[in-house]
Amino acid sequence: MRSDLAAGLTVGAMLVPQAMAYALLAGLPPEVGLYAATIPVLVYALFGTSRQLAVGPVAIVSLMTASALSSIVEEGSAEYLEAAALLAVMVGVVHLVLGGGRLGFLVDFLSHSVLVGFTAAAALIIGFSQVKHLLGISVPRQEHFIDTVREVVSTASETHGATAALGFSALVVLLVMKRVAPRVPAALLVVVGSIVAVRALDLEAEGVRVVGDIPDSLPAFGLPDFSGSLIGDLAVTAVVITIVGFMESIAVAKVYARRHRYEVEPNSELIGLGAANVAAGLFGGYPITGGFSRTAVNDTAGARTPLASLVTAAIVLVTIAFFTPLLTSLPNAALGAIIIVAVIGLIDVAEMRHIVAVKRSDLIGLSVAFVATLALGIEIGIGVAVVASMLVVFARMSTPHTAVLGHVAGTTSYRNVARFPEVELDDGIRIIRIDAAVSFVNASKMKRLVIEYAESLTAEPKAVILDCGGINDLDATGAEMFVDLIPDVEALGVSFHLAEVKGPVRDVMHRSGLWERFDDRIHASTHDAVLTLTGHGATNPDLRRAGVDERTQDPPSKTAQEAP
Repeated sequence: MRSDLAAGLTVGAMLVPQAMAYALLAGLPPEVGLYAATIPVLVYALFGTSRQLAVGPVAIVSLMTASALSSIVEEGSAEYLEAAALLAVMVGVVHLVLGGGRLGFLVDFLSHSVLVGFTAAAALIIGFSQVKHLLGISVPRQEHFIDTVREVVSTASETHGATAALGFSALVVLLVMKRVAPRVPAALLVVVGSIVAVRALDLEAEGVRVVGDIPDSLPAFGLPDFSGSLIGDLAVTAVVITIVGFMESIAVAKVYARRHRYEVEPNSELIGLGAANVAAGLFGGYPITGGFSRTAVNDTAGARTPLASLVTAAIVLVTIAFFTPLLTSLPNAALGAIIIVAVIGLIDVAEMRHIVAVKRSDLIGLSVAFVATLALGIEIGIGVAVVASMLVVFARMSTPHTAVLGHVAGTTSYRNVARFPEVELDDGIRIIRIDAAVSFVNASKMKRLVIEYAESLTAEPKAVILDCGGINDLDATGAEMFVDLIPDVEALGVSFHLAEVKGPVRDVMHRSGLWERFDDRIHASTHDAVLTLTGHGATNPDLRRAGVDERTQDPPSKTAQEAP
């Protein structure tokens, strides 16, 4: 309990200024951020499965909220607040539908490389959106990043001196404290220091903008306006926020679950976050999710159970009830500095380098996500990135890895000639391995490959063996390709054999009639196929005992069909 209390107090001190800052980023009054950091945090503590995850307003979701709402309703209006609450409820419902339907796997369509590129671009967009607060200039909200940069540059000459001095001082303090004392709630120190500076030097009279009056009323239950047209306008954004928010949340939750040796269940997490978002919408907040930085602080401060989150929510509630009058002189520049420092860590250059080192082709999805998000905006950018990453997957499937195999002397093993040049090759037998499912995406390429190797044979017994150990699936197009391929290969005077055929592929071959077409040219292993072709072995008539086919007169059970 002692460690959970300490963690809850620490994160609460961190969350109060962050929640206000992120509400400002979303185009909402600061109290909305505080409301989103109270009841929803309590609800997640009851339903979530992570013991360390600190939920609440986060930068990316705040930016996506502003991007969606600013084009539909006027910022600062009562309709804007209603739309933000409705969006939170919609995000919660999408979470609940995915979790209840055990559809958590759908978020996997957003690959890690795409998420890294998208997050980095969003961090730049967020950072530049706060420069106006740091400089004390007026810059209207822009749809595209380049327009924001252009506006900031063109109005930089109008910088307000006192605001800039205060903003950059806050920025320096936050960066220095992050390096020398990362466990200290630097944001809270900046909030207190900037309020003292504004009041002591009467900076508000000098033109420094402050948050102003904050209602001291606790979050109250209320239904947002469920307008049909508004729901239609926000539907896509709700899905995108769900995917991005859940990816961020589950990623950090799994890190700390592994560290503390327990499990987080993705579908249960969807339900926990869904319930929290519905609560946010019903109690005057806006969409939330789990945050990287707060979770790290929560764990470092000693959080071991959801009690820490209950303490955090209590701290925010106490702040709303008793301390909001002290926050009226809080300058927007300090909140802007807090946001900028918070999003700097989202540009993970080290992870980008790691992705490129591991799989260079993943750079395509990362780069497309980064450029598209900056150029086209949040929703369109991430949509383009997902499509691009899926096209990369299809490209890989259309040109799968293939290998010519040779015999490892003294063994029954066969290896890739390109990797093991010392293996033995028989001029009359060509052994090919395909490391992918054979489907409509690559069927024609596979057919050309087999014919190409069949044409290259000049010595007897003139046979092609397809090692199917790497083929885990076969669709109707692939089966039809084999039906056409058999006579084409035989027309070249070459016999066509299969080996290592997996159970799911055998099932498709039986259902399509392809198995009978190969007759006795299917073998349990590549070595058995070679022995049969060279006359050193005989085909075993008992296919089940030989490990070729498990079928008898009766059809296989469902378990047998699914087993490899």
